[in-house]
Formats: sequence, structure tokens, C-alpha cells
Amino acid sequence: MTLNIPFDNSYARLPNTFFARQAPVPVRAPRLVAFNDNLAQILRITPGEIEEMAQTFAGNVVPEGAEPIAQLYSGHQFGNYNPQLGDGRAVLLGETVGTDGVRRDIQLKGSGQTPFSRRGDGRAWLGPVLREYVVSEAMHALGIPTTRALAAVETGEVVLREGPMPGAVLTRIAQSHLRVGTFQVFAGRGQIDSLKQLTDYAIARHYPNASGPMDLLRAVRDAQARLIAGWMSVGFIHGVMNTDNFSIAGETIDYGPCAFMDSYHPNTVYSSIDRMGRYAYSNQPDIAVWNLAQFATALIQQFDDPERAVEEATEIVHAMPGLIQQEWLARFRAKIGLLSEDEGDEALIADLLTRMAQNSADFTNTFRALSSGKARDQFLASDAFDDWVKVWRERLKREENPQAVMNAANPAFIPRNHRVEQMIQAAVQGDYAPFHRLNAVFAHPYEDQPEATDLARPPTEREVVHATFCGT
Repeated sequence: MTLNIPFDNSYARLPNTFFARQAPVPVRAPRLVAFNDNLAQILRITPGEIEEMAQTFAGNVVPEGAEPIAQLYSGHQFGNYNPQLGDGRAVLLGETVGTDGVRRDIQLKGSGQTPFSRRGDGRAWLGPVLREYVVSEAMHALGIPTTRALAAVETGEVVLREGPMPGAVLTRIAQSHLRVGTFQVFAGRGQIDSLKQLTDYAIARHYPNASGPMDLLRAVRDAQARLIAGWMSVGFIHGVMNTDNFSIAGETIDYGPCAFMDSYHPNTVYSSIDRMGRYAYSNQPDIAVWNLAQFATALIQQFDDPERAVEEATEIVHAMPGLIQQEWLARFRAKIGLLSEDEGDEALIADLLTRMAQNSADFTNTFRALSSGKARDQFLASDAFDDWVKVWRERLKREENPQAVMNAANPAFIPRNHRVEQMIQAAVQGDYAPFHRLNAVFAHPYEDQPEATDLARPPTEREVVHATFCGT
């Protein structure tokens, strides 16, 4: 069987100012670690022989129909504008239109230097590749919009980070890699014709019902509001919400120093580079609004009457906090078994979260245990839960089958940091059994899996991962 990828590329037909034509840089001894057969079927990809797939997804062989490019963008990084970023370690092979009619990018991440590498080696080491594979696929199974992982390949080469590390390449799938930063680079350079062309392209690809730039802004706002609420509902912390990591398709993108909370606290930060807590768990809604404002600022540059555009864009952006809160409230209502709406629900949820923070309650396990009546065990002081549960049970009397609602909203399994780190350490030693086990369990996160209860256990004090790293 020969590997076949039915490319149907559109971004590569845009002017060369949007990207640099760049083939992936070959590696010494590629070995296929994982291939996502279910995703491949959606993409209409026919798998080939193992060696052929290793060569292709490592970048040694450019498949027929591919038009490899490195995309240009800029972005605000921790609030500071960098006028040129771009794909410094990634190459977009091309696009496919799936069985579901959705157009998606196929990108090799860790595929070597590009004109945008900024003195980097353009490579990735095995740990972050496996982390992104596991976490992005888990996010998909959790029902949260995300890029996905098609393949992971060892390169047979050493990557130097804090020491010598085994190299790897991830094949990432996204509805597109258009970011706020993609618009910012043309707005910042005053290249208005390119900005208009990008806007038209983004509308045609992602939001064909949008009638112009302001409609695009509304559509991205709504998609991102849903996404951020989804993150919050599963205790996910992105860790590096720069505008170049803010997808206009409303997908989670770039799993660098990301993490899922164990014990709940709203100010939780894991990213080793987020020293001021800019991207802490509770700050994510505000940062999403800030990022949208940067998107609006870029889009406005193409208007002949910018003052009028500013007024409309300001109204659109100012509506975002309320939309995020609506989405958040709907998700957290479901997490405590509520489908109907009551004006006291927000206070009820907030009270539970406060008590969880004060009692080091595990975020995932507390909500999952509500349906079984065992949530009390998650609290250091059980009376803190007892005081809340009386009000909650009165509220539940107006609901039908709240247990089913809770089980559908509260996962039993998330990619806990310590388990991901243990998986990486095993893989570095050549043992991929933990990697494959995590993928199998996280594919069904809302199901009770008695054989995997160890993966639901919070870390012991010695196992706690206090910081996560970009690492690629």
C-alpha cells in the first residue's frame, strides 16, 4: 500500500509575501512512533508502508501534491509586540478537504530551519512532540476545538536544549494556521492590499457567511468565547496566549507550557516563562478579550473611514466578556447537573469554587464525584462541602436526571502533568507503552475505566509538576 494524501492547497496560491517556500529539512534516521488512523480516514489519507510514512512525516520525502511553505506572522508576546515571527520550526505541506467537508492544514512541526527561525535550529525534541500529541488528542476527545496530531516520528538525531535530547517531528492538523498575528504583520507594515486579501481569504475559508471585516471580527469573537469557556470547564491552562497563538478558527493551538490543574486555584500558573502570571487560569478570559482587541486593531487598518470602524469594533470587542461568561455559566451549570437557568446559579457555582480553592480540592475529581456523592472526600475540611451541598441539593430538585448531565460534562480523565512527564521519560528510554496507554484512555475521557483508575489519581507531593516548558 502506498501513502496517498489528496492535497487541495489554497494558501500556497496567495502571493509570496504571505510565506516563504521552504521544503522540510531531511533527518538522519526517521522512525514512525505513532500514526492516527481515525484522523487519517477523516482527512482521506491512505496510509502507506511504515518506512514510507516515517520518511514522509519526518520531512525526508515531500509527497506528491504538497507545496511546502513556512507562514509569515507577527504577534504580541506577553504583551510586547514582535514585528516578525513566522514558522521558525514548521512547514505547512498543504491542505486536504476531509470527508466532513472541512478544509485542514497538514503541518510538520520540528522540520528544520526556515527564513523565520531567528537563529533557532528549527527542530523539536521528543518530549514536547509527545506532549502535544497526547494533549491535543485528549482535548479533541473532551469536545474542545483543537488542532490534532496525525503522526509522530523520531528523527534519529540529537537536539540540544538543556542537554542532548532525542529529536522528533509532529504532524499537526488544523482548520488553518491563521492567527491574529497573521493579520498583525500586514497591518503593522502598512501592507493594506495584503491585509484585505488575507481578510477575504479568511472569510471564504472559515466564515463564508460573514459580509466583511467586522463580521469576521464577530465570528472570531464568538468562536473564541466558546473556546475559552471550554478551557475553563476542564481546568486547562494554555500557558502562552500570545496573539500568534490565537487561532481565528477558534481552535486550541500550540501546546507548549500548557497544563491541566490538579488542585483548584484561580491563580494557578504552570508556564515557566509566565513569571508575572499574565496567563494564569483565571486571567484567560481577559487575555482573550485583549487578543481580540489586537485583532480588531489590525482589521481596522483596511477601512477608508477608520473612526467609524473603531466605533463598531469597540462595540464588538466590549461584548466579548459577557459572551464568555454566558458560555462559562452554561458549562459550569452542566458540571453541577443543571440544565435549567436560575439567577442564583452563578453564585452557587462561585461558592463551590471558592470552597475548593480553600480546601485544595482536585478540580477534575471533585466535579466528577458530584454525581456519585463522593465529592466530600476531595475537601481537606469536609464541612466546607457539607455547607454547600445543602443548597445544591435543593436546586437539583428542579432538574431531571442531573447525574447524566454531570457525567457528560465532567471528565473522569485528563492528561495530568505528572503522568505526561512520566510518559515522556519512559519514551526517552525507548518505552512507548505509557504513551499508547494514555492515548487509549484519553480517547474516552467521560467513561469510567476501572483499569485506569491510577490515571485519575492526583499527584503525590513528590510527583507534582510545578512548571511546564515550551521545550520544542
